[in-house]
Amino acid sequence: MAYTHQVATLFLTKLGEADLAWIAASRGLTAANASEDIVVVGSLSRSAAHALTTNGEYREARALGAAAAEFLQPWTSRPTPRLLSVYGSLHLMCALSAARDDDRQSANTHLAEAGDSAFRLGGDANHVWTAFGPTNVTIHQVCVALEFGDVQRAIAIGPDLDTSALPVERRVRHSIELARAFVRHNRVDESLRHLLEAELISPDQVRYHQLSRMVVREILTRPRPPRVAVDLACRMGVSSSTPW
Repeated sequence: MAYTHQVATLFLTKLGEADLAWIAASRGLTAANASEDIVVVGSLSRSAAHALTTNGEYREARALGAAAAEFLQPWTSRPTPRLLSVYGSLHLMCALSAARDDDRQSANTHLAEAGDSAFRLGGDANHVWTAFGPTNVTIHQVCVALEFGDVQRAIAIGPDLDTSALPVERRVRHSIELARAFVRHNRVDESLRHLLEAELISPDQVRYHQLSRMVVREILTRPRPPRVAVDLACRMGVSSSTPW
């Protein structure tokens, strides 16, 4: 039951349905606590924190994620791969929430903790559907850099990252983040290239994810947007006046 609500939370956050995502996450967390399984509790805490972040409640999200990580920390002396993945993913979520709250020191601290967990894990994996490992840590470094407006850093570390071993969702999300970085750097053609490549892999994720829609809408507001951008916008049902 907890994991079913986790899936619902993940879909709803990507669609920008923040209120529904929180309802699903809170119900999932209740089921997780009833299970008395620490990995499930940690995993659903991460989903709930993501829902809070989507709602713009960044401090509350980081507080929840940090509390869950602290709860799991005593078991990290001899962790299973599942626990280490959830623990590291909680710190990645905290880093993103801290960045959106303009707390650079906390974001860097959480990224470092996640990086240490990825090193201990020994490589990329997908335990408990976290896609956690060194590559996902770097993906979050790109996201955090963009949140702080460090576009050049995002472009420096993001494009050469090999995400081929990760689940499709992570690969496409990284491409969307790269598209966001390049459009902010006024490199529209490169932004579109990443979006179109991602669309070939997962059309639905590109067409309905709120971030990709924001990127396309931003391109449309520029003078004489490229024809491929207009075509992509038509497939996505996006116009310059689309609310999301």
